[in-house]
Amino acid sequence: MNGTPGRVDLLLAGGTLVDGTGAPPVAGTVGVLDGRLHLGDAAWRPAAARTIDAAGLVVAPGFIDLHSHGGLVVLADPRHEPKVRQGVTTEVIGVDGNGYAPFAHRDELLAFVELNAGLDGRPPLPYDWHSMASYLDRYDRGQAVNVAILVGNSALRIGAVGWEDVRATPSQVRSMGAMLREAMEEGAFGLSSGLDYPPGSYAATDELASLTASAAALGGFYHTHVRYPLGDRFLDPFREAIEIGRRGEGPVHITHFYHRQTHPGPPEQLLTLVDDARAEGLDVTFDTYPYEWASTRLLIQLPGWIQAGGPLALKERLADAGARDRLRAELAARGAAYASAEGWADVRLGGFTNPANLAWESRTLAYVMDETGTDAVDATCDLLLSENLGVAQVTTGPWTDGLRRFLAHPQAMIGTDSTFLGEKPSPRTYGSYPRVLGQFVRDEGLLSLEEAVQRMTGAPAARLGLGDRGLLRDGYGADLVAFDPARVRSNATHDDPRRFPDGIDHVIVNGIPVVDGGAHTGATPGRALRRGR
Repeated sequence: MNGTPGRVDLLLAGGTLVDGTGAPPVAGTVGVLDGRLHLGDAAWRPAAARTIDAAGLVVAPGFIDLHSHGGLVVLADPRHEPKVRQGVTTEVIGVDGNGYAPFAHRDELLAFVELNAGLDGRPPLPYDWHSMASYLDRYDRGQAVNVAILVGNSALRIGAVGWEDVRATPSQVRSMGAMLREAMEEGAFGLSSGLDYPPGSYAATDELASLTASAAALGGFYHTHVRYPLGDRFLDPFREAIEIGRRGEGPVHITHFYHRQTHPGPPEQLLTLVDDARAEGLDVTFDTYPYEWASTRLLIQLPGWIQAGGPLALKERLADAGARDRLRAELAARGAAYASAEGWADVRLGGFTNPANLAWESRTLAYVMDETGTDAVDATCDLLLSENLGVAQVTTGPWTDGLRRFLAHPQAMIGTDSTFLGEKPSPRTYGSYPRVLGQFVRDEGLLSLEEAVQRMTGAPAARLGLGDRGLLRDGYGADLVAFDPARVRSNATHDDPRRFPDGIDHVIVNGIPVVDGGAHTGATPGRALRRGR
């Protein structure tokens, strides 16, 4: 091969290479020199400072997680073991519209961290950034994985419109577009929305289409948690997402796309929306997480009106008897959101810090109601107030048969939607990639090994526009995972989710081993990736 060095820093020899393109596996050797990849055939053996015997292992590009809630967590705990030990070398943060830059005023950033504490946590950090550039700088100081950052539309709305449920004026939309473009010029990869999460959820379709156009003009894309309460609550939320891309003439990526068993139609109806949009010429892709358990902030159970005005106004309403009566009437008609037919008994709580509430950790909301003699409204409002909004929930999510159909779709990519709060987060945080490789590839034959790796590496890299990650190519960044296809498996379950997987033997980030022989080395070579650089 041209330019193949005679000496390397690290050599993975004797392995089977799966390059991230979907091509069949081949025998080969991977060298790392100055944080860059050099590839050779199976006989190539340059001098190496260290050689890893990869016999019996698959060597692939490091996995790229298209949806992580680890943005604040990784700054507080740079080892980031739940993710790197399952092979993740890059994760996308700033998802669900809930990014933490840009914020012109620190008090607005702190208020937003408080509002979102039940989802992303509230670790003890200085929170001293304001622009996307200064936020990205925090991730250049060392953590186990690389990060790619999206601009959340909630931050844009807070900066241009405020916290209220109002329609943005044309000048405010232009202001949001200018903030988005500046953040992307500083290194962000696109726009995200979380249309269940105020204040970003107050955005109208045209507003989001305009912002999508701004992102697309700079080579970015629109990454969306759709507006689930919209219309028929089945197909209409995704129709809106596709329409935003159509009007904004930009790529649309539907994140944590899946089918619930309670949906009124089959999974194929949802997947047909993607197929039809692509047949029309639209650039529509999606990711899905391979577990039956969802997780988000408990605050998602409450409607948008009670959250208008920001966290201070929200807490005043949570304490108000009249507001609780209105909630009571609405929840009686609607029931628990994002739960199974079991309702409140399917809402497992976590992330408590108030000593008075520690007994509720990993208990269901129904249990709290029974023990305290309260109804769902009083229990929810009291818990949120006593924890300063920072309560997480885990509920039933995708059903397994629908999950298989989504994973098998040619446009599927993998994102963990990893949340880290509480004693029992969703098992997807610890086991997503090993479960795909172990259960769905090896045990079930749902898709081939090369197809699965492509969904985890090359496809997400292409979606992000990463020019030097996601494939085994000469000169690419040396992000690698070496796993045993016979042993790889997830050990994380609903009842015991904080278990590391088997079979992920080596994980290398920017040329540095972070997982070595299945154990974390303590190295933190990750950095911020920047669009176009």
